[in-house]
This record gives sequence, structure tokens and C-alpha cells, in this order.
Amino acid sequence: MPNGRYSLHTDTGPAGHGPVLLGEERFSCAPGPVGWRYVSKTYAPDGTVLATTDLTLDSRSRPLRMEVRSGDWQVRGGAVDGVAWVRSAADDPAGEQAVEGHDRAHGFTGTSPAFLVATARMLGLAVGASSRVRLVELTEPVLAPRTVDQGWQLAGVDVHDTDTGPLAVERYLVADLATGEQRTVHLAGDVVVAAPGIELEELASPPNAWPARPAD
Repeated sequence: MPNGRYSLHTDTGPAGHGPVLLGEERFSCAPGPVGWRYVSKTYAPDGTVLATTDLTLDSRSRPLRMEVRSGDWQVRGGAVDGVAWVRSAADDPAGEQAVEGHDRAHGFTGTSPAFLVATARMLGLAVGASSRVRLVELTEPVLAPRTVDQGWQLAGVDVHDTDTGPLAVERYLVADLATGEQRTVHLAGDVVVAAPGIELEELASPPNAWPARPAD
């Protein structure tokens, strides 16, 4: 299971300064028996654990199982006629005060780069194609769920020479359809190479090639 490290930072910093480092996410990801799995821990600059992510996708890149922990909260969920989830406090292991939720969304999104990979692979766009997708966003640190609509376009694929051979990097334009804000996300296989607020700092081995989707 290859592993790596992302740095996480603000898109912009205070006037006259660059982006502010928020921390880093150390991750492992690989294809598995049913699809793909990603596990990670996010650390503050002082080494404090901020969050953990455990995401398993099925063969069609839908969230088979998802567990995110942040601060005093945790959310478990998956694809059930859309997506369903249970949000509970970390000090309530029995879930006596847990709140369940459901939405006719396609998947989840959040701070972890894992969700960018999951959405791109679920859409399976050809170069030049675009699609609209409805996602449930888990906003940190309290993991409050809210529904967002995004537009994704695979704008192009750039091939880079590396020590291990050519690396195809997909360039996506991702728009928040409520605000019109647009960002560019660069993906290679199952790794985010770069995106606003995200930089790939280390990778122990080349990205995993994404398996072909099963025929409908």
C-alpha cells in the first residue's frame, strides 16, 4: 500500500504574505478486493492529530464505507440510495446521541484529498467532457454535513517525464455551482498532485493506475 504526504495550507495568507501552513496529511492508498481504499491522519504543524480519514470505494468508485474523525466528532457513512451517514460525538462511543442523515447525493467531499480522487474517478470523464455532481460536504472541525453542487470538467491531460517513466496528469476544472468559484485540480492515478490548498510533498512509489470501470 504506497504511502505519501500532502501539505495543507490556506489558498492565500495575510496581506503581503503567502499561504499559511495548516498541517500535513500522511496517507496510504491502493486498489483493493472491491475497489480502492485510502487511510490517513492529518497533523497540525505542532504534531497534534487533527483528523483521520478511512475511505473505501467500490468498483464504480462509490463510497462503500467512509469514516472521518475530526476534533470531538466522527462521521460514518456510505452509499445507500444516495448516501447515508451517522454523525456522533467522539465521547459517545455507543452512539446514544448520534444523528443520522441521508441525501440523494453521489458521494461525499471534505478536507482530505481523498475526496477529490473519489469524485474524479466516480465521474470517469473523457477529455473535454464535463458533469454536474451533488456531494455531501463534511466541514471541519465539527464535521457538519451540507449539500453542495459542483461542476467538473476534464480540461486536459499533461504527460510529464519522470524517473519511472511518463506520468499522465489530469487537469480538472472544478466549480462551486452556488458561488461560481472555480479551482484547478491535478490528478495522477489515485494521487492529487496539486490543488488549491494541497501540495503533494512525498510519495514512496508511483501513483496507482486506476482500474477500468466494469461494463454497465
